[in-house]
Order: sequence, then C-alpha cells, then structure tokens
Amino acid sequence: MSISEYPKLYKPENQKFTFLVVDDSMFMRNQISDILKEMDCLIIGEAENGKDAIEKCEQLKPDFITLDLTMPVMDGLQALQSLREKKFSSKVIVISALGQKEKVLDCIKLGAMEYIVKPFDDGDVAKRIHYVLKKSTAA
Repeated sequence: MSISEYPKLYKPENQKFTFLVVDDSMFMRNQISDILKEMDCLIIGEAENGKDAIEKCEQLKPDFITLDLTMPVMDGLQALQSLREKKFSSKVIVISALGQKEKVLDCIKLGAMEYIVKPFDDGDVAKRIHYVLKKSTAA
C-alpha cells in the first residue's frame, strides 16, 4: 500500500497528531518528516541528538517522537530512559539501523511502541505508524 492509501487518522476534535523527529542525519529527518506529512501529521520539531530531543519534548509536548538510537551527545536509548524517568506522555517510535533483537527488546522495555529498522520502505513505515496512530485513537 502506498502512503496516500492509508486513511488519515486524527485526535479528537479532528486535530492532527504532532511529532518530534529525532535523528542525527538531516536526510533521515527529512525522509521521516515527508512520510508523516503525507499521512497528514504535524511536525512540530526536529532534534539531532537525545539531549536536544529531551529539551524540545519539554517545550513542545509532542504526541509522538520518532527516535534514532545511534546519535552523538546522548543516544536514543539514553533519551528513551530519560523520557521514561520524566514521565513524558509522548509515545515513541524507534527508527534505527540497529536491528539486533537485544536493542529492540531494550526499547520495548523502556516503552517504545514500535521499532522500525533502517533502511526502510516508506510504505512499510507508513503502515507501522498508521497502526500506532490507530492504536492511540482506540485507547
């Protein structure tokens, strides 16, 4: 299925889901943002490391965070741990080149809702994010 074939999902009162896109690669931030925009989601911020992500999460309070694991300053696992300790309500979707079972399990234990391995197919990312959004609207 292509990205445009997924039905658009919204929060109550027809508000768009908000995202903070976190990756040290501008190319990946742009690619992920493009997918989310095509799904009619709102990108409210970007960060290139975990420390910046925590600060922006405190300011912007996004509904969702897409989070890379391998980043300078503070990696994604450290950021995920910090988000959990601070009890942020943002839901996390990890998008990383690290596909080892142990890393996936660590992220799930720390509260990540989904784990997507790079390189990825845009349609597969849309499918998996659509599932997470649908799950959030059902809760």
